[in-house]
Amino acid sequence: MSGPVSGPVSGEVPEPDEVTEPWWEATRRRVLLVQRCGACGHAQHPPRALCTACGSARDLGWTEASGAAEVDACTVVERAMPGFTPPYVVARVRLAEGVLLLSNVVADDPYQVGGGDPLRLDWRPLPDGRALPVFVPSER
Repeated sequence: MSGPVSGPVSGEVPEPDEVTEPWWEATRRRVLLVQRCGACGHAQHPPRALCTACGSARDLGWTEASGAAEVDACTVVERAMPGFTPPYVVARVRLAEGVLLLSNVVADDPYQVGGGDPLRLDWRPLPDGRALPVFVPSER
């Protein structure tokens, strides 16, 4: 695989706030949460204070994502960034729950990753115990 999935990420990662705290805390347990609106059923990511479908501020809750996903769109980056050795894949990933997530796909051959490829969730640890969701190729 290009770049260790288990290796820590360096660089700037946002600090949790009142909206994102539950999401970040779940990453410590390697659980991926998706916000879901109890009023209209809409699922969304990243976490927000309001439902992006109906505007409700009081009906937002959390559901655990299955970890199943597929590549919606991707690109191979050939420029180094802190924590990433090129070439690496930046992808818009569609979770089985329907939401889109911008992430990293860690693959043996980054140039073979393409739209519609099945993925499964994995994690890259952060120095403070949190983790970033990343994805690896999966068989259907």
